[in-house]
Formats: sequence, structure tokens, C-alpha cells
Amino acid sequence: MTARYKAVIYDCDGVILDSIESNYIFYNRIMAGLGRPEINRLCTESERVLHTFSYLDVIEHFFGNDPQKEQALAIGKTIRYKELMPYMRREEELVETLTRLKEHVELAICTNRASSMEMIIEDFGLEGFFGCVMTAGKVANPKPHPEPLLKVLEHYHITPAEAVFVGDSAVDMQAAAAAGVPFIAYKSDLPALAVLERHSQVLKYVLG
Repeated sequence: MTARYKAVIYDCDGVILDSIESNYIFYNRIMAGLGRPEINRLCTESERVLHTFSYLDVIEHFFGNDPQKEQALAIGKTIRYKELMPYMRREEELVETLTRLKEHVELAICTNRASSMEMIIEDFGLEGFFGCVMTAGKVANPKPHPEPLLKVLEHYHITPAEAVFVGDSAVDMQAAAAAGVPFIAYKSDLPALAVLERHSQVLKYVLG
């Protein structure tokens, strides 16, 4: 079987993991520590920011020039990943799909998470799949800047057309477009090469 691409790159939150509840809990703990009300769950803009921005960009969005911003950052550093893990869920069909893909292509992660991916990979049974894990902590400019995706391409010594990026947000789509990497949308109606409702559907677009 011949693959159409040399690498499949995955976003994490919303693609590998259903993690929006853990994101609300994380940032609401910061708000509580500052005596502020919880983030409004009915606000679609807040949900988009929590779901797609890097940690520093989320803090910048909610605090900007607020004098409590440094305190918010300090509180965030006290919240441990293990406390949030029970509120995360691995997406269905992921492992089975990665197992099939790994026989034919390189696999990578490109996420705006900064420091928890190694623990996520271990705790959710994803060891051995991803040869490159690119996080916001490893770049100067997180998504939607193309730098993270370009670093993945550099790692594998491939061109943008030889990879495909599976994401779920406008931030992912913009990063892919800026890097020249074909984009596949997961559970999203964003303009894309394809739109997936299940992970296994990526196989027909990658494997010829």
C-alpha cells in the first residue's frame, strides 16, 4: 500500500483528546484564586480561546494589561496536570488509526500545549507512535504562526506537500495555510481537504 503523504501531523486538544472540560477547570481555578467569577461557558469566544490558544495567549486574552496578570500566571504554575487528567478523554478510534498509519507514514504532534504532552502520551497509551512532538514550549511563535509545523517538516526533512495536518480549529487551519501544509478538519466545518467525523476516516485520504 502506497501512502499519499510522508507524515501525518496531529493537533492535540479536540483531535487526540476531548479536553475542553479540563481547560475550563484549569482557568476557572485561576479565576477563583483571584476572586473572579468563572468563565462564562455560554460564551463561544471564550470557548474558542480556551480550546485553541497557547497558555500565555489565553492569559493575555483574559488579562491583557490587568495588574493581576502576573498573579494569574503564578497561580497557573501551581495547578498540576494530574489533577486535570480525569476530565480528559482520548478520542475513539485514535489508537487503531495510528497503528495503521504508523506502518506507512511518520506521525507527529503539533500543539499549543506547552509542557504536558509527554505525560499525556504516557497516560493515554500513545507511546511509540509520534516521532516528533512539537509544543508551544519549543517554539518562539505558537500556532497560528507556521513555525511549529515548519519545525515538524524540518525534523522529517520533508516538504509541506508531503505532510498533512489534522486539526479542529481556525488556529490549526491558519497555521497549515501559512506553512503550505494540506489541512484535514476533525469534527469541524472549517474549509479543508477533508472533514472527518471519526479518526479512521483519515486512512482513505492518506493511504492509496
